[in-house]
Amino acid sequence: MSDLPRRDPRAEWIRRNRMHPQHAQYAAAQGPVRGPSGLLRKNPHAVGFMGPNGIKRIDRSAGAYGGAGGSAAGTHARSAGAEPTALPLHRIEHPDFYVTVVPDLTAGRLSDHDRDLFGLAHRLVEAAGGRGAVVAVALGELRDAPFDTAGADRLIHLPEVHGHALSGYCPELKLAALQAVETQLQPRYWLFPDSIHGGADLGSRLSARLGERPAAHAWQVNAETATCRGGSGRTDWHRPTPRVLLLAEECALPVDETRHEASPIELEAIPESAPVIEDLGQVEVDPAQIALDEAEFILSAGNGVRDWDQFHAVAGALGASEGASRVAVDDGHMPRTRQVGATGTYVSARVYVAVGISGAIQHLQGITRCDKVVCINLDDNCDMINRADLSIIGDSQGVLAELLQIAQARREQSATAKEDRDVA
Repeated sequence: MSDLPRRDPRAEWIRRNRMHPQHAQYAAAQGPVRGPSGLLRKNPHAVGFMGPNGIKRIDRSAGAYGGAGGSAAGTHARSAGAEPTALPLHRIEHPDFYVTVVPDLTAGRLSDHDRDLFGLAHRLVEAAGGRGAVVAVALGELRDAPFDTAGADRLIHLPEVHGHALSGYCPELKLAALQAVETQLQPRYWLFPDSIHGGADLGSRLSARLGERPAAHAWQVNAETATCRGGSGRTDWHRPTPRVLLLAEECALPVDETRHEASPIELEAIPESAPVIEDLGQVEVDPAQIALDEAEFILSAGNGVRDWDQFHAVAGALGASEGASRVAVDDGHMPRTRQVGATGTYVSARVYVAVGISGAIQHLQGITRCDKVVCINLDDNCDMINRADLSIIGDSQGVLAELLQIAQARREQSATAKEDRDVA
């Protein structure tokens, strides 16, 4: 038999056809491709992944997104339950200095913005030379915060200070905790996310307490110069890098090639603080009035939705903000302000439920920053199924009807329990 490499036209056709039932199997099994001359060829469309702003990124870690370049085959292997590659452990025994990161930890979770700060912290450590350690200061409760893979060499976790919980809005208590870190560790840099979730406010308060002039909305930072955006993003300001940095999103690539110790540090003493601001808890807000880019729970509709009154009722019962695909918006079922995707709004919800959405590339780009994606669709081979963390294969109208019944039953149970407590 000849040793010449032979092509398999059927396998090539299946790999090109993403709708074929065996597409994922053949794509995962694809090895090096040789051209007619015997030279190895590289598929440029299979290299990289879409970043938070829709910009294509290339992952050279050969593991974080499934193989070199983050191909779709590696993504399928990861979703099919393949064990993640063990990352090398980075140890810092006796640090010469510290760089402190104070993440937002919205709802106790590390966001993409928080992870970008750890990437920049390690860049500053490398530029300074010596053996520096990155310290994460976690204020409040933690739910899903893997600090080891995020890049934290040390961890200071303070769920409360002097008997007061740090989960709500308590800037005075949090500032007292940061003062204790400043006194004990004397960090070379303080890194805060410049966001509405508390990072910008807390970083500004610490800067005033330390007598430092912070760099606000910094997006390019090195050991000498910090570039900050101003004028609604139309102007760049250059200034020497200060100790306190309020950083924009994508200020650096996150840590993805190493695993860190995240060994705990105990603070020796936290100064007493008499809080003047009292947090009365969260105020219930109409989900329809929340902007899509700020919503944490989105129920999004596509071409597969037929009963729109039912869809609106389910969104109201679940307390979800409404979104839509471009097809649903073009057909007049939803306003343009509710369109999700590259031609609409990029969303970063913790839970995104796609109802009857097949998953066009523009729509998938708009939900890259979502934490958990749930798909309800009849087509078990659509692209949204491959993207989703949980998929329900079935008629959307029937599934929404069941969701509505469950939500209404739980609401009635909560109302009954509240009445019983009031009577007691």
